[in-house]
Amino acid sequence: MIHLTDAQIDKLIGFAQAIPALESAFRELARGAAAVQRRVRTEAQGTKLSTLGAVLPGADVAGAKVYTTLRGQFNFVIVLFRASDGACLATLDANAITRLRTAATTMLAVRALARRGARTAAVFGTGVQGAAHAHALAQFTDIKTLHIVGIEGDAALAALLNATYGAQGVMARAVSTDEALDGAEVVITATRSTTPLFDGHALSPGAFVAAIGSSLPHTREIDDNTLARAARIVVELREQAREEAGDLMLAAPGLVDWSGVAELGDVLEGLTPGRQRDDEIVVYKAVGFGLQDVTLAALAYKTFVERGA
Repeated sequence: MIHLTDAQIDKLIGFAQAIPALESAFRELARGAAAVQRRVRTEAQGTKLSTLGAVLPGADVAGAKVYTTLRGQFNFVIVLFRASDGACLATLDANAITRLRTAATTMLAVRALARRGARTAAVFGTGVQGAAHAHALAQFTDIKTLHIVGIEGDAALAALLNATYGAQGVMARAVSTDEALDGAEVVITATRSTTPLFDGHALSPGAFVAAIGSSLPHTREIDDNTLARAARIVVELREQAREEAGDLMLAAPGLVDWSGVAELGDVLEGLTPGRQRDDEIVVYKAVGFGLQDVTLAALAYKTFVERGA
């Protein structure tokens, strides 16, 4: 059995490999060929232990991510098994995978649910996830203008994006909330805010909103006005969203019709419609689930073995 560190994983896989691998896994789940273990949280004296996992027969793997949360800080590890015989294949640090899988999945949602030809995006948040999403948008979508909003680090992130992708026609700048939403066709919220970041009335017709910052039932980044204007709400896994997605759980009674909430895998597989008109506002609410972690752990392990490392 081997152990892969975050540094090794960063050298083994990136967005270019993660995005198609995750799409395949989401489609497999939609077809009923994979299974997901929802997150379980256990807490005592300020230390929280969380576990979540998946079985992916198509990749011949099963696994679980286990992590601690202490004073707002996370430490992750993934245990990976071979599905066909139960052998333990590897353990993996999972900070790099968590950063990568979240933004890579959002790129799938952008491709499936954003208006065709979208060129302008607003990114709320300049931390690990905000930066990862901004870089992914610049590389793997048609977005050319990035509005960056943050409490700190917004100017630095914008400067880095311009230095890295400016030659490809991408322009980023640090802006206020009002400026960020003006003309934004894609809106990413990747913060630790416990209350809504903006008034949904300010969203442009046809905007796609990806709320990925909160996975707790008592916090939210988007407001009731955003949800009231949404023609479609899409999540990773409906059952888990109903337990964890504060953005939806804290909505006014009757505002979220859970029977109409779609799963991303079903949209990708063509089993349920996503966007149907250019002027629709579509919301994608993510909390993260084990399918993503196990998929990328398997990808990193396979790449490691193939390279003879």
